[in-house]
Amino acid sequence: MASYIRLTLLIVLLGSLFPVTLSAEPRQPLPVEAYGRLPDMSRVKLSPDGRYLSMLRNIDGYLVLTVSDLVNGKTQGLIKADNLEITLNWYEWANNSTLLFGVGNTKWQRGVKYTHTQMFKMTLGEDREPKLAVRLKSANGYVPQFLDRVIHFLPEEPNHVLISADIDTPGSPSVYKVNVMRGTYRRVYRARSDIYHWVTDRQARVRIGLGLDDTRIFYRLMDIEGEFIRNIWDYEIFEAPDIHVLGFDLDPNILYIRADSEGRYGIFRVDLRDPLLKRELLLAHDTYDVGGGLIYSPKSGKAVGLSDGSVYWDEAYLKLQTALDSALPEAKNRIISISDDLNHYVLYTESPSFTGDYLLGNRKAGTLDYLGSRYPQVDESRYAGKETLRFKARDGLEIEGFLTRPKGDEHPHPLATIILPHGGPMSVDIADFDYWSEWFANRGYAVFQPNFRGSAGYGYEFAMQSIGDWGGAMQHDLEDAAQFLVERGTSDPQRICIAGASYGGYAALMAAVSQADTFKCAASFAGVSDLPGMMRNRRQFTNYDVFERQMGSDRDEWIKRSPLRHADRITIPVLLIHGSDDKIVPVAQSREMADALRSENKPVTYIELEHGDHNLSAEAHRLQTLEAMARFFDQHLML
Repeated sequence: MASYIRLTLLIVLLGSLFPVTLSAEPRQPLPVEAYGRLPDMSRVKLSPDGRYLSMLRNIDGYLVLTVSDLVNGKTQGLIKADNLEITLNWYEWANNSTLLFGVGNTKWQRGVKYTHTQMFKMTLGEDREPKLAVRLKSANGYVPQFLDRVIHFLPEEPNHVLISADIDTPGSPSVYKVNVMRGTYRRVYRARSDIYHWVTDRQARVRIGLGLDDTRIFYRLMDIEGEFIRNIWDYEIFEAPDIHVLGFDLDPNILYIRADSEGRYGIFRVDLRDPLLKRELLLAHDTYDVGGGLIYSPKSGKAVGLSDGSVYWDEAYLKLQTALDSALPEAKNRIISISDDLNHYVLYTESPSFTGDYLLGNRKAGTLDYLGSRYPQVDESRYAGKETLRFKARDGLEIEGFLTRPKGDEHPHPLATIILPHGGPMSVDIADFDYWSEWFANRGYAVFQPNFRGSAGYGYEFAMQSIGDWGGAMQHDLEDAAQFLVERGTSDPQRICIAGASYGGYAALMAAVSQADTFKCAASFAGVSDLPGMMRNRRQFTNYDVFERQMGSDRDEWIKRSPLRHADRITIPVLLIHGSDDKIVPVAQSREMADALRSENKPVTYIELEHGDHNLSAEAHRLQTLEAMARFFDQHLML
């Protein structure tokens, strides 16, 4: 830890040698690259033996998977991806020298774009290029959509993993044991009717099947021999709080789940031998849902804590976390990777003052060395941070949101403001760094991200208010958020715009239809414009029934709440941006919206990102989108 502290002091001392950096004169905004580039480093991991350190580095817009030998100091690049036609979805150490990674690309079928994934492997000192980890034997012409769904790494058999895939029965996944070194596989558990996902215990035995029958969710429990015992939970989606299986403990009878706890989701331990499946509450919060995945000790194999907030119930991990929090106070510190002997670890730390740093720890040596930052240009002097605010909607419902003001704006005055609703809509914004709000604040805007009704994180009842409510009370919450900011003196009522992506883009377009008195312009990235069109598109996919349950079945309401059908009512300027390879919201949603606005002679700008996806995965698309939105807001807000 002393190493990191000494480095921090050195930076401060060096800074004092250059008075110009301490000038009180206003500085120019940072360039778009400071926020819009892909993170400088991400997904930092240690090999199981702690010898190798891997990470994704941003090199000229490419994500390059690099591996550093901590013994001899040598670093090599293994693969690179531009996240355009090919995306690097995940990677993991299979053993001390072999890395597995999932790669996705776009396919077409019956005029519908979808994602196809494969798993590759590279062994240090052996492979010069990626090799397929699963080589299909089937000659019937059928290729599964997903071939990278690892459900269990096998530490006792380090050249093998278990995957879930529908190789033998299209649409119904079986479990296969894969030799990743050879690309061979054999089926170890056969597909069952309506089961779409399998959960193994810590001994790598298939124990739970997650089923979906139209809109009914059910969980099937198997014994250690794989024989069906009984259904343990069963409910209609959106009609009861959902249950999420986190995983087993080392004891194959103990299961951890996320479920409702007096109005908020908490973490429970369940003994599967109990006929009543009594739940033992481990973690809960009065205001927020508790989430995250289980953390397992690579040494003992036991579940030791929860990744959300780095909450531990294991004494050894608690002791380490307490020491880290003492050394780096006022920061959120998470151990994101640790060697099998628990000596070497990677720490990710972030706070309202910095965007997120990676550090390499050595417990025996007592050191904590700085590796790098996700966004190195956005240092403490530039990071605006977020203020948590709460306001009452018109019906009295309390809503939480996060305000980002320009850095150094020490004398509050009404600002040009952007209301920035999240996607989902069952998603949530949090107080951590995000490049959208920071970029706009860097340009001089106040940015408010309200967690409108229907957002996740505030309990089942709050989230369920999104069901069938697109364009309804959720939309009113955004207008109420803007009014709240005006009343508290944060926002200039004549200079408020709205922007968002996915559902947030839909909300921006609906604001252009019905809330032009409040919002002076609207910007949509990958936004939904036509609900009937989305429903037609979803008929091509297996989750149509669930989507219909979420949206409601009243076609007249879909039309009423579709911005495309009301282009004639829009009077404010609109910016539309969409990726041509978006598999979540088809690009036709923005193309048709642009055509409708043009036909009505409405002010609209449309930008299509070639090979762009739903998540702005490619750096060039992120930069283009941020620049276009900045120009749009500067034109219509900086009067």
